[in-house]
Amino acid sequence: MSATPSPAPPIGRHAEVVGGGIGGLTAAAALARRGWSVRLHERNEAVRALGSGIYLWSNGLAVLDELGVLDRATSDAHYGPSIQTRTGRGDLLVHVPVNGEGQVKVLTIMRERLISALLHAATSAGVEVVCDSTATGVTPSGRLTFADGSTSEADLVVIADGVGSRLRDSLGLLRRRRPLGQRCARVVVPRQPGLVPDADADSYIEWMSGRRFLLYTPSSKTDAYIALVCPRGDDAAIGDPVPIEEWTKTFPQARNLIEQLGPAPRWDEFEQVELTSWSAGKVAVLGDAAHAQPPYLGQGGGCAMMSALGLAVAVSGDEDLAGQLAAWEQTERPLISHTQRFSFRVGRLNDLPSFPRALLLRALGRSRAFAHARLRAANAVPTGTRAAVRS
Repeated sequence: MSATPSPAPPIGRHAEVVGGGIGGLTAAAALARRGWSVRLHERNEAVRALGSGIYLWSNGLAVLDELGVLDRATSDAHYGPSIQTRTGRGDLLVHVPVNGEGQVKVLTIMRERLISALLHAATSAGVEVVCDSTATGVTPSGRLTFADGSTSEADLVVIADGVGSRLRDSLGLLRRRRPLGQRCARVVVPRQPGLVPDADADSYIEWMSGRRFLLYTPSSKTDAYIALVCPRGDDAAIGDPVPIEEWTKTFPQARNLIEQLGPAPRWDEFEQVELTSWSAGKVAVLGDAAHAQPPYLGQGGGCAMMSALGLAVAVSGDEDLAGQLAAWEQTERPLISHTQRFSFRVGRLNDLPSFPRALLLRALGRSRAFAHARLRAANAVPTGTRAAVRS
């Protein structure tokens, strides 16, 4: 990794990528593997991830396989036997077997492992990674301006700097940022006996009670990722450290787990982002900057990787860039928009009273149409891959 940007190569096509998250790293690696010279800018002092787990389904696994880092990313993965939805008292509402013969494949890893694998894919392909580099302006002509006053020109600029992207907004592409009205804290605790009943220790479990939601996700041999969700104005439930007694009152069956929680420095708000277009001139926008979604389908990362790989495939020919970017959006956006809308609606289940919600969830758990719609992205074969990775 270089400390300062070096001049762009004089021959061939050059891309500048803003953002060292899942979408930006995937785009950088995929472009470099297709002959682009690529420079990636990360505003922090290092490319890193916040401590949490992440779900990887067949679509995301296929992208990692295409980038040559599937084994590196999943070497310490956890393969749960089921996804469970329970009431706050522990009553089972939905039970979905996974990872068996003929069943959907999903695994969980620590987010740092995924970022590390994607960074390896990028640097191995020749991507130049520049940290402490903050882009402050972009033009449709492909010109980037940085906080230190320097500029760069590119044949393609990829904006992947998150839900609050000011670069995206400066291009006038934002149609809507729609908050769900829910906030979430993410905590990682050591896996140990007794966190949940032994029979369920390897499963992925979500509890719902009132308008609060608790998620248990084993993410490696040693770590479990816990997410706590509540309404934006639920002051009693929001705090650093986690208000243990308040959450225990809501989820008494999960007391052993909740008592292990400690600091929760961030309570993020779930949002859905929609753009009028995913591109402007030589600039493409992807990841949360283009299509952020609530995490109820576990597809934020998968959609970012699919969109990024699809972009690299679309711009790998000799056609006009504007036409390539339009074709990219036409190919990738319908599925991602469906996933956004579906995830937003699933999140609205938290707002229902407990009894009718339980009845609805049991009915939905028996619906093949609901399962198909929910897993449409998870089971998709991403553009540029031979096939989704299945068990």
